[in-house]
Amino acid sequence: MKELKVQYEKVLSDYLLNQNESNLYIGQNLVRQLMKNNISPEDLVSIHKQSMENIVPNLPEEVLNSFDFLIEVMVHFGLKLKEHQSLLLKQEEIRIEMEIAAKIQNLLLETKIPKPNGLDIGMVSVPVRKMNGDYVHFMHDDEKYFSVAITDVVGKGVPAALCMSMVKYGLDTLEYANSNPSYVLEVLNRIIEKSVDDSMFVSMFYGRYDLENDIFTFGSAGHEPALYYNSKEQTFTDLDSKGLLLGVLPEIKYSQTDIHLSENDFIIMVTDGVTEFRNMKNFDSRTYIKELAKSLRHLSAQEMYDKIFENLNKLNNFRLTDDFTIVIIKKY
Repeated sequence: MKELKVQYEKVLSDYLLNQNESNLYIGQNLVRQLMKNNISPEDLVSIHKQSMENIVPNLPEEVLNSFDFLIEVMVHFGLKLKEHQSLLLKQEEIRIEMEIAAKIQNLLLETKIPKPNGLDIGMVSVPVRKMNGDYVHFMHDDEKYFSVAITDVVGKGVPAALCMSMVKYGLDTLEYANSNPSYVLEVLNRIIEKSVDDSMFVSMFYGRYDLENDIFTFGSAGHEPALYYNSKEQTFTDLDSKGLLLGVLPEIKYSQTDIHLSENDFIIMVTDGVTEFRNMKNFDSRTYIKELAKSLRHLSAQEMYDKIFENLNKLNNFRLTDDFTIVIIKKY
């Protein structure tokens, strides 16, 4: 410490005598030694004050007092700087962990779109954050049955992702696509109610399609109603099936409903991130999507989604505020 004080005073004295780039450069290099020896900002100001008193005798009292004031300021500045640096370090650690967790979630929840005979399927899920709170699960059995679950966890981030993993586990245990939607929802409800925190709830729309008889059977656990388009009548119907969110109460019964699909009929399943735009309060998103989908009915299911999302992005003030998931099932 004593050597550094002497060195600093020498460098400062040289600079005051000859204010040139060379002396300034030497002073800048001295910073590395100060940092290496853990010299705090307030200690550096104190060293500077002592050096000035030796170099310039009889400094005005006001100047000396200003150094004392600066020392006090630097003490608090140094503490706040350390807190800030520590916070930045923690934020970076969290960012890296979140990226790893998001990659793991993508691997665990990866969804392959099946290609059952007579159906055209399109889907996409866009997370608003790193971790996705929406999940789509498909099952397809021997060309007889095809089923789909579209799920939304009430919550965001890592807790929602962990809860979603539990949902996937529950769906995987069911194995077969011919299970009744009411039965599937009741099983998942018991699993989630026992396995996740009381503050976490899950909404789900579950549909099973009988490929031989073209019957779509569906049930819902507090989920956004799907949209069914009847091509013959050129009308939309909301597929609304009343049911409590999964995980609220253990012994809940869920109802199911059948509809018949004809050629060119289609069903649009969504999460509330598609229909609730908080920054567009007076915008009727469901009506807009119905009209848009009707005008795009000649396209494939995936092309329909692409155009729907493209047109939504063109709207003024459109901004995703929630995870955005659409599944389109089209009968051909």
